[in-house]
Amino acid sequence: MNAKPDNAKTEAEVEDEIKAKAEAKTKAREGILDHLLQLRQRLLHAMIGVAVATAVSFIFSSRVLAILIAPYGEQLQLLGPTEGIEIYFKVSLMLGGILAMPYILYQLWLFIAPGLEKHERRLVYLFVPTATLLFLAGVAFTWFILLPAAIMFLSGFLPDVFFAEWRAREYISFTTRFLFWLGVSFEMPLIIYFFARVGLITGQILREQWRVGVVLIAVLAAVITPSVDPITMLLAMGPLLALYAVSIFTAKLGQRQYAKSHDN
Repeated sequence: MNAKPDNAKTEAEVEDEIKAKAEAKTKAREGILDHLLQLRQRLLHAMIGVAVATAVSFIFSSRVLAILIAPYGEQLQLLGPTEGIEIYFKVSLMLGGILAMPYILYQLWLFIAPGLEKHERRLVYLFVPTATLLFLAGVAFTWFILLPAAIMFLSGFLPDVFFAEWRAREYISFTTRFLFWLGVSFEMPLIIYFFARVGLITGQILREQWRVGVVLIAVLAAVITPSVDPITMLLAMGPLLALYAVSIFTAKLGQRQYAKSHDN
């Protein structure tokens, strides 16, 4: 009768190994499901925050609407019976997003916080206010610098051929999209810093993949400014490219702090 090799597994050991693998897969699926449920909860809370802030913004939306129209003129034309109400709600929604931005950022932080160390969770006191200030800085930069340049170019293009009389719907959609999404884009260096701070990205990756970054920025600029003219798109791409360069620096800073905390 042949002797059984020393490294041969018994049936019980094989069964235990199979059970262990099955349990690991089950835990992995449960972990993904928990993350999805947590994401849904945070998105729901963020949407509720935006809804409440939008309701509050109805109080002063008409004043903000007048301010948005001012760079073009005193009034814009409406070509539909419900267009004025639609624009009013659109401006209120943008204001709701701006007012609720600290709460949205806090919900984002609550989603990623369980994966952080205890000492890293205290960074929420830096993340939320700094991201909010960057967002407001982006809105201000867009309003005082980018939008006037874009409106001046677009309204004065071939004045001997075209008479600029824009519809309210297109003008307000253009300005609100410009303001909100470029404001969000100004948060890029800070978000990249925190990603590097927890080891998710490095400055070297951003520097080596700069071509991919430029393509993504071009796509984002095309979404923000849905126009065929290259001038408006370049106006959006300029600050985005500068923010990408700053993000490389902030990623290196976060990477150093990540390495220092793990060395200790």
